[in-house]
Amino acid sequence: MSTPLPLALAMIFAACAAAAGPPTDLDAVRGSADTGGFAQALAPPEWHFPRDHGPHSAFRHEWWYVTGNLDAPSGERFGFELTFFRLALLPPGPVGRAGSDATRESNSAWRARQIYVAHFAITDVARREFHVAQKYSRQALGLAGATADPFRVWIDNWSLGVPQSRTAMRNGTNWTLHAGDARYALTLEAQPLSPPVLNGEGGLSRKAADPGAASDYYSIPRIAVHGNLWRGGRALEVRGLAWLDREWGSGSLGKQQQGWDWFGLQLRDGSTLMFYSLRNRDGTRDPHSAGTWVDAAGHVRPLTSEDLSIEVTDHWVSPRGARYPSRWRIRVASIGFAAQIRPVLADQELDTRPRYWEGAVDVQASLAGRDTPGRGYVELVGYAE
Repeated sequence: MSTPLPLALAMIFAACAAAAGPPTDLDAVRGSADTGGFAQALAPPEWHFPRDHGPHSAFRHEWWYVTGNLDAPSGERFGFELTFFRLALLPPGPVGRAGSDATRESNSAWRARQIYVAHFAITDVARREFHVAQKYSRQALGLAGATADPFRVWIDNWSLGVPQSRTAMRNGTNWTLHAGDARYALTLEAQPLSPPVLNGEGGLSRKAADPGAASDYYSIPRIAVHGNLWRGGRALEVRGLAWLDREWGSGSLGKQQQGWDWFGLQLRDGSTLMFYSLRNRDGTRDPHSAGTWVDAAGHVRPLTSEDLSIEVTDHWVSPRGARYPSRWRIRVASIGFAAQIRPVLADQELDTRPRYWEGAVDVQASLAGRDTPGRGYVELVGYAE
């Protein structure tokens, strides 16, 4: 009999052998020299798209992260998040090539080496409502999984990628996204407007000096989306702009890191900014913090921690017990960029495990002396117990 799924989740989130201090939900993603048979992100990988949109099961964990801002013809605005996490219980078995989904022999069809977790959130700006749902399942009997050709990741009827009804569309250039429950549901057609952007050193993102504290990381920062949002069973036509973050590894955080603040900003002129500020346990920013700037012409510029300054100008206190930054000033002097960032709702906290804040934001920015407003998403992890 395979490990029960809730127990498996607890085992993963409690995996704290590499932690310094009391264990937290983030200890499962800390780097370690001993990966228990999983691959490590040690050097910039050879990239192969669209294959790399699919799973990398030689590594311990992986995620597909989509966020975006949507508008309805009525003028109503919505933010959305759909994230799929792949979490491995066992490294690849002796049968099959590294990175495949081949498992050890089993006498039970329910036995699984992978589990999948998904978070879905809608920010209903006009109604001042933030709605969260989640799913989790084992990779068995088709309940959840991921494929590369055609690209698709799913749990039950939540999915991202090429729909099964369109298997002829194998070039990976058009996807659909679907998730929801009785209160809110979302179905979008998605078309990437730019090629994948490699973050870090050729796509290798080093999070700390600790052994194994790195991941393979790319983004598609501009994706045109359109479709329908169901609110209480009534459909609203929506369209907007989304962002995809893809990351996998067998350990990311360093021993002294508490969490991170992630910014994904899309400006009206077509430029984008991604930056993750890694936060140490003493509240200081870790020097491995980094990001990527893409200008309106598509030129990519890596950003180091020294390139970018962040000033927190307000905070929000969760009724569930956590204090989060809530407004920011960001500057990148080397490119003449300055921005003020404000959440569209203060409470966009996901009461999941781990509990974190992720929400839609407005951006008032200037670039080389010209105003260029925008929108985006901010993720705040490691503030809640």
